[in-house]
Amino acid sequence: MDSTTASVLADSAAAFAAAATQGPTAGDALFTTNNLWMMLATALVFTMHLGFATVESGLTQSKNTVNILFKNTIIPCIGLLTYALVGFNLMYPGADFAGSVFGFAGFGIGTDEAGITSAYNPGYTYWTDFLFQAMFAATAATIVSGAVAERIKLHSFLIFSVLFVAISYPITGFWKWGNGFLNTMSTPFYDFAGSTLVHSVGGWGALAGVILLGPRIGKYIDGKITPIPGHSMPLATIGVFLLWLGWFGFNGGSVLSANPGAVSLVLMTTSLAGAAGGVLATLTSWTVFKKPDLSMALNGILAGLVGITAGADQMGPMSSVIIGAASGVIVVFSVLFFDKLKLDDPVGALSVHLVCGIWGTLAVGLFGNLAGTEQVISQLIGIVSIAVFTFIFAFGVFFILKKTIGIRVSEAEEFEGLDIGEHGMEAYPDFKK
Repeated sequence: MDSTTASVLADSAAAFAAAATQGPTAGDALFTTNNLWMMLATALVFTMHLGFATVESGLTQSKNTVNILFKNTIIPCIGLLTYALVGFNLMYPGADFAGSVFGFAGFGIGTDEAGITSAYNPGYTYWTDFLFQAMFAATAATIVSGAVAERIKLHSFLIFSVLFVAISYPITGFWKWGNGFLNTMSTPFYDFAGSTLVHSVGGWGALAGVILLGPRIGKYIDGKITPIPGHSMPLATIGVFLLWLGWFGFNGGSVLSANPGAVSLVLMTTSLAGAAGGVLATLTSWTVFKKPDLSMALNGILAGLVGITAGADQMGPMSSVIIGAASGVIVVFSVLFFDKLKLDDPVGALSVHLVCGIWGTLAVGLFGNLAGTEQVISQLIGIVSIAVFTFIFAFGVFFILKKTIGIRVSEAEEFEGLDIGEHGMEAYPDFKK
């Protein structure tokens, strides 16, 4: 046990002893309730990694299942460790860096003068604060994983993930959530739970990877699009419902307290937007393809959830439905658009997270409590500045990796499957077509 841990435990023991002597107070109960809700929200966001794993593996070929599951297993591990080492203090460097473009409070994590209570938010403990934010950080790299699936070298992707989560994501997150320059503009940029700060950041990283990797073999032949269907729609469906469940923590926890009115409002707007996205994506794809497409319905739900995330605390029921419905329509045509550009995205991550993340961020200035021209301008400033930094960072990392150790597996390995080539094992060793 180090001296910091011993000091924290001693302070905690003294506080509990004092409370036992004096009896519980309303403040104690509120602190405990807020902290309990934030820990529950953290657990819900953690389940989203299982959702991403099942969605991505379900929408890709069976020969790459172990590879997909491995990446989605190791990313939360990388995210937690890098965020503890450097990311948290890049994203929340303290009041001395207010309004800045960059700040850093030093390596590692530790309590401040308030003991176990976070200076950033005194409503719950420092450790709860760190864990909740760390779960968000890992999500950004997971978004990239799906878009570059089935042809990226594992070690190259892991190097990218370490740098992306440790450096890129925290810097742009600081600009808003850490009280950087986007939060101190005359009309502050607004992103409640991360339509841009998490989802579009992951989307811009994914776009850089997709461009430099190129499409999977056989996806585009003689100018025609050849569908490469996923191997398990049941897995994909399970994943979407796990993600929807996790979104209750993702958005609900972003209230940063257990305030019953605010949390219940956010859960309501989140659910309505997701439902509207699913319905409109179904209707749109049914009209375009003449058949109801399950993958589009699933991505429509996710699109609606991404779209509402920036303003979930600012919207009423009807605004939420409108934002989610528009997301459902947008995601279908976005998938078709990226295919026409020959940007191969096996799971639709660019359409769901990048495009609908941008839409949801703009929607804050068009609907709800913050609607207005000045807010739209601020939203555009935030979208563009984060896009430029993130895309250049991700493109640069992928480009250096491509020119040095390479980022794409061989043609033979891609045909055989990354499970055998990268891992020497199969997800379904006894399965015969």
